[in-house]
Amino acid sequence: MGRPLKIAMIGHKRFGSREGGVEVVVTELARRMAALGHDVTCYDRSGVDVMTGDQTAARESIVDGVRVVHVRTIDKKGLAALSSSFFATFAAIRQHPDVIHYHAEGPCVPLRLAHLMGIRTVATIHGLDWQRAKWGKLASTYIKLGEKAAAKKADGLIVLSRSAERYFKDVYGRDSIVIPNGMDRKIPRPADFIASTWGLSEGDYLLFLGRLVPEKRPELLIEAFKGLDTDKKLVIAGGGSDTSDFELHLHELAADDPCIVFTGFVSGKPLEELYSNCFAYVLPSDVEGMPMSLLEAMAYGRCCVTSDIPECADVLAGNGVTFEKGSAESLRDVLRDLLARGEHVSQLGIAAKAHVEKAYTWDSVVSRTLAVYEGEAR
Repeated sequence: MGRPLKIAMIGHKRFGSREGGVEVVVTELARRMAALGHDVTCYDRSGVDVMTGDQTAARESIVDGVRVVHVRTIDKKGLAALSSSFFATFAAIRQHPDVIHYHAEGPCVPLRLAHLMGIRTVATIHGLDWQRAKWGKLASTYIKLGEKAAAKKADGLIVLSRSAERYFKDVYGRDSIVIPNGMDRKIPRPADFIASTWGLSEGDYLLFLGRLVPEKRPELLIEAFKGLDTDKKLVIAGGGSDTSDFELHLHELAADDPCIVFTGFVSGKPLEELYSNCFAYVLPSDVEGMPMSLLEAMAYGRCCVTSDIPECADVLAGNGVTFEKGSAESLRDVLRDLLARGEHVSQLGIAAKAHVEKAYTWDSVVSRTLAVYEGEAR
């Protein structure tokens, strides 16, 4: 290991949260870097966690060796990320770290301020967020400003996929380094809590797990599922994110089918059991960065079905099944085929687990990210 670094991380909502992939990545990087002897500060938003309902106030604490600072946040739709990233940048600049690591496009807007102050900046683009359906024209324009700041001013630019690498090269002429997310080895859990709570048993349900937002297309999965002749259930696990009307719409779509189960946000033991016991995991997204839920499902040895967007297909690397993006008919055909081929489903799950354990390790992610901090990208 090189010299100990003073590192600030900005752009996530809450350290230790599983609300989204950004939160998982920041938490894993921060904990592991702190364990290596680096001085790591995560700047969290203040306010209410939309997934858990937990209330946070402006305060500072040490968690798993990481300094966690809650910064002021205007807790209104469209303003939370904007306000917290600026307040976090001001706070970080005062501490003058060796590097400020920004996560996601929108929070990169104030990156220019850190750059002007002579602080090394690194940006990780978790996805082209301006494409997400929940954002209106004004919000998308603002997010694009963050993307441009990252492309033009960041000292190091990290992307999660080859398609994102090509995008930044084609649009901005900017070279980036691909560092995919990591994943720990997973131990399958028997159906205990999920059996008593939702009546689920091993292999008797299909699983969608993620934020209930339009770009993830859970309504497409509901449509495809309702056209299947099967005794299996469909489990929709996850909570909303600034799109409560969309979540209500999903419940309306599923109201006439008792085989569709909504669990809400899950974590801990229920989450582990849901992954471990599903017949197949389905991610029908139109837009992704690098979905942590997909990596997790593969790590549990599950057969995975995704849309054919590069961000998902590249992760599967042939160890799963894809369908035509946006097509409920194509998704239904794929699911119908898998439901008739149980042995094939098992083989795909075994192959997925082996692939993830070989190709996606957190040790690699941490060492390569630290090299970007030091200007030694590899």
